[in-house]
Amino acid sequence: QVQMVESGGGLVQVGGSLSLSCAASGRTAMYYAMGWFRQAPGKEREFVAGIYTGGGDARYGDSVKGRFTISRASAKNTIHLRMSSLKPEDTAVYYCVGKPAGNAEWIWWGQGTQVTVSS
Repeated sequence: QVQMVESGGGLVQVGGSLSLSCAASGRTAMYYAMGWFRQAPGKEREFVAGIYTGGGDARYGDSVKGRFTISRASAKNTIHLRMSSLKPEDTAVYYCVGKPAGNAEWIWWGQGTQVTVSS
């Protein structure tokens, strides 16, 4: 079992930046992928970004490409999401997720952290 703990959410103005972090514990970190999903009120859960074993392969949802950057710390069990040029539609609860390497489904979920972009 792996525990995912997010930090860094909050309130930011349109066009601003905000960073989220997530620390995973419970298993050897290098053997799993980590990432972020988000869910806004009344909307479906959306893939934001993922980073895979070793940290060299990062993928993004279409709505955040070019604005968000995911990175993985050298310790491998911590990831960061740098969000820039934020828009009101980025307002959501952001969830840190993880899965074993090669697994299709994200099976470990954090509790979520609120990000609110005010106009």
